[in-house]
Amino acid sequence: MSTLAWELAPTSPRSAARVGFQVACAVVGSLLIAGLAQISIPLPFTPVPITGQTLGVLLVGAAYGPILGAATLGLYLLEGAVGLPFFADNVSGWEILGFASATGGYLWGFVASAALVGWLARHGWDRSFRSAIGAMLLGEVVLYVVGLVWLHRVIGSPPIEDTLVAGLYPFVIGDTMKLLAAAALLPGAWRLLGRLRPDRRV
Repeated sequence: MSTLAWELAPTSPRSAARVGFQVACAVVGSLLIAGLAQISIPLPFTPVPITGQTLGVLLVGAAYGPILGAATLGLYLLEGAVGLPFFADNVSGWEILGFASATGGYLWGFVASAALVGWLARHGWDRSFRSAIGAMLLGEVVLYVVGLVWLHRVIGSPPIEDTLVAGLYPFVIGDTMKLLAAAALLPGAWRLLGRLRPDRRV
């Protein structure tokens, strides 16, 4: 199966237009996530803020597929690392991705999450609301596994409950809402594409 982005891509696999399309998708996707990162709410008891990034990660992964989705998140991390103010609260720098950064695990988890959601979308999980919820939920699980293991080490390997308080519990409601929004948008986008391009099976 295809994903939304590839349904809109030029058809020739070796054309410069197709390569340009992929580059444009990666840039647009990284800018979307950078914009959502600025929706940031700091919490006094944890170094991890509430942000809008996760919504962008899920949408990019599902719309782009595993390879382009992961590459787009890689570009986003590179843009922030080299100095563009693309991470939460307009911060940047290689140190944000380093082993001493409390949020570094979540940022690297974005790449894994986008790849998994993209792979599931390639297998049709983004075509209905119910299956899209499953894809987005699995993407969130991967993101939090990476982020929490990283955070646990950074803050000194406290009791697991303390790590969950700092890195999971405050984000469950917000990420559930983002998950549901992403799961609703993807099937809706497929239906719209089917109406706009009735000559193609989407």
